[in-house]
Amino acid sequence: MDVVVVGAGIVGLAVARELLRRWPRLHLAVVDKEDQIAAHQSGHNSGVIHSGLYYAPGSLKARLCVAGSRALVRYCDEHGIPYELSGKVIVATEESELPRLEELQRRGIANGVEGLELIGPERLREIEPHAAGRRALYSPRTGIVDYTVVAHSYAADVTAAGGQILTGRAVTATVRANSKVILVTTRGGIETRFLITCAGLYADRVAAMTGASRDPRIVPFRGDYYVLQPERASLVRSMIYPVPDPSFPFLGVHFTRRMEGGVWLGPNAVLAFAREGYRRLQVDPGDLIEALTYRGFQALAGKFWKTGLGEIYRDFSKGAFLKALQRYMPELTDADLLTGPAGVRAQALSPDGKLVDDFVIHGDANVLHVRNAPSPAATSSLAIAETIADAAANSFHLEEAASRLFPGGGPHLDPAGERSPQGHGEDTEDTEAEASSC
Repeated sequence: MDVVVVGAGIVGLAVARELLRRWPRLHLAVVDKEDQIAAHQSGHNSGVIHSGLYYAPGSLKARLCVAGSRALVRYCDEHGIPYELSGKVIVATEESELPRLEELQRRGIANGVEGLELIGPERLREIEPHAAGRRALYSPRTGIVDYTVVAHSYAADVTAAGGQILTGRAVTATVRANSKVILVTTRGGIETRFLITCAGLYADRVAAMTGASRDPRIVPFRGDYYVLQPERASLVRSMIYPVPDPSFPFLGVHFTRRMEGGVWLGPNAVLAFAREGYRRLQVDPGDLIEALTYRGFQALAGKFWKTGLGEIYRDFSKGAFLKALQRYMPELTDADLLTGPAGVRAQALSPDGKLVDDFVIHGDANVLHVRNAPSPAATSSLAIAETIADAAANSFHLEEAASRLFPGGGPHLDPAGERSPQGHGEDTEDTEAEASSC
């Protein structure tokens, strides 16, 4: 292989798609341990197309979210993928939140977010008749989409361009030899000239396999949702969000419409007891011990222990969860809330206990790593892919490599190392063939 991308989530698939778009003769494969694509963060998120107003001006998140949201909307238009620019209101319920609300508007304007509007209670009731608040920031360009559908579309683009998607292959080790990287997987070895890792919940572990530092570590945080009773879904027209609280490192509960017509309420944020711990009592002892003994998590817990205990209490108490929601919609009742899904956020945490706020991309002459790509990575996926392709062009010298190695198209080298005379033919056993029909 010329390039292997580890991770068939939305970022890994977008990266593979962009590399093949720029260098169509590359022999490329996407490798994932799951039997299906988009199995974790990409398939367990709230489906929001973020506008980019939260992030520090000049940061990767700010630049790539704004550019990525526009690119994503264009992509959905071109590929017939349903989405809605339903808008969002960030609601201040207390006087003390108003300066932070105004700061969000300043950030959004600095980031190039279009249409932001500070509104009063009357305009808020026009947009969200059942929401309560003193003032709000209205973001009309925030939207919703089904990211699983988007991920399958990216996968279809990859396979149509000659790339392979090899599922059910967990990477257990890597070996560097003679300017190559050999991936040891549960279904045999794969030799490649260049490696790009987009491993999400396992980003730190996969990076360490190649000799990179384990820090920043990934610490998994689970977010549980309730779902609004279907007959009460009309209470929410778009999305209702809180003003970020500086005493808590996560956003807090909010109201999000879904493409299928439902409304998700939440999430909270608690330490997941397993990297794939989508249930409250799902425990992986190794994952849990690793998180609890990591000095970065201990520092975070020491700083936010009181707020964290409140999150844990709300995780097990429907009444406490309801009370947090009633701050923005007082008429909600216990009967309106149904138990909903959960997701796990792959959050990078530095040794000093700080959440790594920005996307982190680094590497060397043969390997690039995406080390931190939580929300808004799905929104930003096409822009992240362009950034990584630029980095690969510089680090890997792909322009030179592609022209030197494949001046006439060249034979295809399959993962087992045997040459195939069929060029970019698909491996029918391992390729995500059904993606082309999604």
